[in-house]
Amino acid sequence: MSAANPSSEQPGQSGESPPGVPPAAAAPAGEAASSAAQPGEARSSAIMAAGTLVSRILGFGKTWMLGAALGLGSTVNDTFINANNLPNLIFLLVAGGVFNAVLVPQIIKASKAPDRGADYISRLLTLAVLVLLSLTLLVTLLAPFVIELTTQGYSPQQKALAVTFAFWCLPQIFFYGLYALLTQVLNANGAFGPAMWAPILNNIVAIFGLGMFIWIFGANVANPHTLDSWGDTQTFFVAGFSTIGVIAQTAILLIPVFRLRLGLRPRFGWRGVGLGHAAKLSVWTLLTAAVGQLAFLYVMRIATIPGAERLRLQKAGDVDAAALLPGNAVLEVASQLYLLPHSIIALSLATVLFNRMTHASQEGNRDELRNALSQGLRTMAVATVFGALALFALAGPLGMFFSGGLRTDGIMLAQTLTILALSTPFMSANFMMSRVFYANEDARTPFYIQLVLALVNVVAAFFIQFLPFDQIIFAIAILYTGGNIFSVIVSAFFLRRLLGHLDGPRIANSYIRMGYAALGSAVAGVGALWLLGNYSPVGFAWSNRLTALVTIIVVGPVMLAAYLLLLKLFRVTELRDLLRPLLGRLGRGAPPAVRGEAAATAADAALHTDSATPGPGSGSTERPTAERATVSVDTGLIPRISGEFDAASFRAGPAPMPEGEDGGRSGKSTYLPEEESPSSARGSALREEIPLPGRRTFQGKPGQNPYFRRGRNKKK
Repeated sequence: MSAANPSSEQPGQSGESPPGVPPAAAAPAGEAASSAAQPGEARSSAIMAAGTLVSRILGFGKTWMLGAALGLGSTVNDTFINANNLPNLIFLLVAGGVFNAVLVPQIIKASKAPDRGADYISRLLTLAVLVLLSLTLLVTLLAPFVIELTTQGYSPQQKALAVTFAFWCLPQIFFYGLYALLTQVLNANGAFGPAMWAPILNNIVAIFGLGMFIWIFGANVANPHTLDSWGDTQTFFVAGFSTIGVIAQTAILLIPVFRLRLGLRPRFGWRGVGLGHAAKLSVWTLLTAAVGQLAFLYVMRIATIPGAERLRLQKAGDVDAAALLPGNAVLEVASQLYLLPHSIIALSLATVLFNRMTHASQEGNRDELRNALSQGLRTMAVATVFGALALFALAGPLGMFFSGGLRTDGIMLAQTLTILALSTPFMSANFMMSRVFYANEDARTPFYIQLVLALVNVVAAFFIQFLPFDQIIFAIAILYTGGNIFSVIVSAFFLRRLLGHLDGPRIANSYIRMGYAALGSAVAGVGALWLLGNYSPVGFAWSNRLTALVTIIVVGPVMLAAYLLLLKLFRVTELRDLLRPLLGRLGRGAPPAVRGEAAATAADAALHTDSATPGPGSGSTERPTAERATVSVDTGLIPRISGEFDAASFRAGPAPMPEGEDGGRSGKSTYLPEEESPSSARGSALREEIPLPGRRTFQGKPGQNPYFRRGRNKKK
């Protein structure tokens, strides 16, 4: 389904090492191969990683608080989650692809102008703000129609509450878009930290609102909150503070933007901005995102059916049967948990390797492109294979911890998580494989892949709605698991046509050895869980949420220690490839090696392309500039369940590879060439010449664009 990062950063939504955010610009040619990251850059990278980690922890804290306040299996929670997911889904459907594929490259390139892009970016921001305001106002006014379109089987009372929630939540569309724009302005000027920490404020505000709700109205386990007892004040503390958090997340970015002293102000006159041409070049990316989001919205519509049926059973007095119906809140929380290994490791690793893939594609080096993909798939699997088995083994205590205090809700969450967990490696593998297409500047093939996946999901969801109500959420989870596996098969089919082969035996050998290590760690985890009563309905792990948390804290390290030991015994060298770049981001890794030394060190060097040094002999650090922009981190290729905003989707791409690590190539990225370059990308043996987004945009001196009016009353 839809790609993204669901998770809430959001991004994200959003502890992942920040995908697509370089700590600094490329090093000069003379020092790139031999110098380690400067201490200041290492500290900056550590600060950014810490920001996303804190945001991730607080995001799960918000999820836990929401379950405690409303109950995981309550009709009110199902209704709120559906309404609160709409702003992000609508933004991604209508504007997200345009922002990523069109505006992001324009902002990155405009920042290289003599005025640092102040005039040009002011015009883009003015246009984008007006479009966002119009879109947000229109969608908010149409809230009843939107709810009717995205739900099924709601009673008039539940539909009225859903519309109320939507009126509070849909204004988030404007602030999501503004946040994306401000993030890119900061990235283009070398300020990468604020976008990492802004989502923390969002989570703090939401947690505060939920805490006030529990303090005033009580937790759901002690004072059940139903449609009959719900009022405007409860809506304010839940939906209102959710929107206030998004506003705060956006507003706090204005401070570092003002400190850039760009002199941004409303500027009109958009002829010659180049957005129309860039949009034409990005049409396949935009279609891919739209197809994924539309299919996702339809599946989410089917997911609302069990919640509506639960309400009918409660009205009929069949409380026991109603308690056994999982709703979309269960699916939402399970998805956030199952996406965790992907968002922490795979997103960051794929973004770093994407730079290496791009260079290989530009040179027509099929072997290097295949090696980058193989290394990415194997290195990423060290984390995702273990994450899948760990989530599967710990599904019980995780379900109880996020259950809101009711054991039946914890069981339903655990069942859903066990279905989703084992497909985590496939989801991450598909994301890594899709990077090859975009590195090859091929957005058409991902569209075809997404179209196939969307059709499969829509057809399957249509039949799922006729299943017994207590099986619908589980069936949707199976659908997503099957979609993850199927997407890898389809992507592999197209990649074999491009690369000849995918280094299959080497990848399979690594995955098998990691699988053995993960199974061994799972056995150790099962033993520890048995001692803690996880397999007894009255055991310690199921006593309450605190005991469930203790179980997770005790068993998790046991499984990790067993896994690391077995990886060493099975000689899984990919563990080194995974740990060195991650430790390097915290200033503890070794300096990147020169590519020519050996294959292993070449892999490490490629993974260190986000760590660079400033120019020599200067007392001041130059302003780092992102040389290229990510076409889209959220293209729809990941079957995505969480509807929360992922801020990582709107961050700049990795720093270009320094000269000396790339065999003598220029330090500048070849992904978005300078304006003097030809009007299309350089062709190669792997692809024809393909124009890139925003290539023909005027980037001369401020005020000299012949298409911009120089006076309010002057005619063209």
